[in-house]
Amino acid sequence: MTTTVLVAGTASHVGKSTVVAGLCRRLASEGIDVAPFKAQTMSNNAHAAACIGDDAAYGEIGVAQYVQARTAGVVPTTDHNPVLLKPRGDAESQLLLDGRPVGHVPAGEYYDRYWERARETAVAAYERLAADHDVIVAEGAGSIAEINLQHRDLANVETARFGNAEILLVGDIERGGVFASLYGTLELLPPDIRDRVAGLVINKFRGDRSLLADGLEELQDRTGVPVVGVLPYEDPGLPEEDSLSLPAREESAVRGGDDGLSESRSVTVAVPRLPRLSNATDLDPLAREPGVRVAVRPPDAALSDADAVVLPGTKNTVDDLLALREAGFGERLDAFDGPIVGICGGYQLLGRELRGADREGTGERDHLAGFGLLPVVTHFDEEKTIRQVTRTVEGAGPIDGASGTASGYEIHAGETRVDGEMPAPIGPDSVATERVLGTYLHGLFHAECVREAFVEAVFESADQDRPESDLESTLPFDRAGELVERIDLGSTVNPDGLNRR
Repeated sequence: MTTTVLVAGTASHVGKSTVVAGLCRRLASEGIDVAPFKAQTMSNNAHAAACIGDDAAYGEIGVAQYVQARTAGVVPTTDHNPVLLKPRGDAESQLLLDGRPVGHVPAGEYYDRYWERARETAVAAYERLAADHDVIVAEGAGSIAEINLQHRDLANVETARFGNAEILLVGDIERGGVFASLYGTLELLPPDIRDRVAGLVINKFRGDRSLLADGLEELQDRTGVPVVGVLPYEDPGLPEEDSLSLPAREESAVRGGDDGLSESRSVTVAVPRLPRLSNATDLDPLAREPGVRVAVRPPDAALSDADAVVLPGTKNTVDDLLALREAGFGERLDAFDGPIVGICGGYQLLGRELRGADREGTGERDHLAGFGLLPVVTHFDEEKTIRQVTRTVEGAGPIDGASGTASGYEIHAGETRVDGEMPAPIGPDSVATERVLGTYLHGLFHAECVREAFVEAVFESADQDRPESDLESTLPFDRAGELVERIDLGSTVNPDGLNRR
């Protein structure tokens, strides 16, 4: 029989994704055949993954489940995240089942028309995973105690039931009130789900654990559920599952400032906070480079102190183009003279024109001028490109001198055509001028040759000496596994008798 552990949370962003990834790594390193699972995800951070039953086809899954599959040492497939909702704004999301788009649905319509179908999709995916693996580590969504949704809570309540799962409940002490959060969550669970909670995990703790002793003892006495782990505040470096780590549209946030370097020795890569920004994880490798500050800013923010600009992906290129124009971003971009990179939707924005974007038949949005920094025109259609790719890198423009290969994925609607003969530094779906690069390749900066060339170009443009790194180079997957070593799995996952790889 397959053992299923559901990592549920008292709220969103308490660290469930990291705990699942860590458990997958830990168990896989012990020779246990393990796979991740999340029945339903709401996120615009998606990744291409193999479609079950069609080795040549790719679908979309949440980036966290893609990473969790890799930490488990298994090929990421759409079974690891069979239901994906990608928010589009105005309380509407694109619904994908088994990695493929089904339609754009408002929240109420999803529950009225699609939820039963989504549940059937999730159960079928779970059963296929359970037939192939000894342990499934499932991830819940948000809080497991949303009492208004418990009768149709696919990622939490339903997964616990159809997966016959034992539950690890995670709370975030960094937010404060972790004892109340854990206790209150247990009190609000349906009785059968409450009985499945095998242990409590306190995450993101700073300081001396002995200071928690009295609270841990009383919490266990009051609930009858043991605290099986207290995890320190550590960031293994895994990508964020959703947009909660991004600032609000009108606010700014800087990532990469924890390298111990002064601001005088750093450079700033400005990223406009698009209203429908997607695949923000493309920026993660840059933020981990010593001396690089990734500054996510509102579209109306100045670029005068920036050393480079990256336009990220977007769930809706046309609406974000209009939002950027309204904020005056185009004029500031025209005046900017440092390196510029556009990824996916950002690539489309940098072109001369967007065509075929009118879906309402009014003609008002059928031909829209882009920012005109690249000699390309994008033609939209109903077909969506989803694929994993490996490209030969022949550097030009902001990555001049780069050489090697870059692997990643493409998820986009429309085709972008180049006007004339231009350098294609990262395969056919890219183009570069002297200082501007556009590409459809998500995961661009994960390629060391690309990242190194771009960071060098940014420091050179800023007339700065690039600092050397003295940071520990342990891989994020391994750091996640080491982090959850502090969780006492006890009888929750008993490796005795499990098949070893």
